[in-house]
Amino acid sequence: MLGYMLNRLLVLLLAYLYPAYECFKSIEKNKPDVEQLRFWCQYWIIIAAMTVWDPFGDALIGWLPMYSETKLVICVYLWYPKTQGTKYIYESFLKPYISKHEPEIDRTLSEFKTRAGDSAALYFQRVLAYAQTRSFDLLQVLMSQSIQRPPPQEPQTKPDIKAAAATSSAGKKSS
Repeated sequence: MLGYMLNRLLVLLLAYLYPAYECFKSIEKNKPDVEQLRFWCQYWIIIAAMTVWDPFGDALIGWLPMYSETKLVICVYLWYPKTQGTKYIYESFLKPYISKHEPEIDRTLSEFKTRAGDSAALYFQRVLAYAQTRSFDLLQVLMSQSIQRPPPQEPQTKPDIKAAAATSSAGKKSS
């Protein structure tokens, strides 16, 4: 377990954090070197492809000994200047494959964007309709409570004992 956690930490540091910092430095130079920027763009394309492949690779060959360590070594191989791993992997594998399938990829992405936009619009409309319905229901409940509220009763006053006694004694004298 400790080995896995240490390897994962090293992958995060050496495959993501360090290259991200180097990419930042390349971008923020006063006059960025185009070749350096090209290198880092190619690196991130490869890392993205590896990240997409990772769940499948883990499921299929993750049981092999040193699999995680091999991924770490590949990541260092990619950015280490003397090996030119990024250039080799990009030019030999990714560029030919993506170039060959670029029209299909573009069409699929376009369809996905359209479907995602349509789904988001439909979902937003449903949420809005639900919110309107619930707001209207709440307004109806509030209105019905204000209409059905009984009128306030006037407080009952205690009858004046002297006046009641005078009225009753006047009634007895007249009879």
